[in-house]
Amino acid sequence: MTHITGLTRGGTPWIPAFITELKEENCIGCGRCYKVCTRNCFELVEREIDDDDASMVMRLLDAMDCIGCQACAKVCPKNCHTHAPAALAS
Repeated sequence: MTHITGLTRGGTPWIPAFITELKEENCIGCGRCYKVCTRNCFELVEREIDDDDASMVMRLLDAMDCIGCQACAKVCPKNCHTHAPAALAS
């Protein structure tokens, strides 16, 4: 399978890895991924739990807008993000 591939300015091949999942159960709602994402892939929502705590959590808003830079995973203190290369459309 051939993946989407790009080149850096220096000519080095680069394979972007696009977000496939955000583990909300690990998320602490710090917002770091939201702040570094230039493509608006995340939203901050109320955590769905049964008690009276009003904690927040990040959720994928539009995974199809991800450009595969993985900046979100690099700043996440809880390793909530999963990424994978995408197949080249045929």
